[in-house]
Amino acid sequence: MKNIHVKKDDTVIVISGDDKGKQGKVLEVSVEEGKVIVEGINVQKKHVKPRKQGDEGGIINVEGAMYADKVMLYCPTCKAGRRYATKVENDEKVRVCVKCGTKL
Repeated sequence: MKNIHVKKDDTVIVISGDDKGKQGKVLEVSVEEGKVIVEGINVQKKHVKPRKQGDEGGIINVEGAMYADKVMLYCPTCKAGRRYATKVENDEKVRVCVKCGTKL
């Protein structure tokens, strides 16, 4: 079983590729492929056919999947991508920033 370091609704920053330095929210995680879809990142054009009468076809922008290795959790205190540590507080696992200790 593979592990991915980010979860849905995490704020991440891209660390490599064309969108390097951009940040966004994780919309979807595919553990089997090791990929994530991030809001506003890796935007691609998709050609859509009208399916029903009255629907419009055309070209729309959609977010494409990218490897999870290309993103890092974003720490709002440090204002940068950071690694995280796992700590137990009140019988609950919590992810905290390695550098400043803020809950992520």
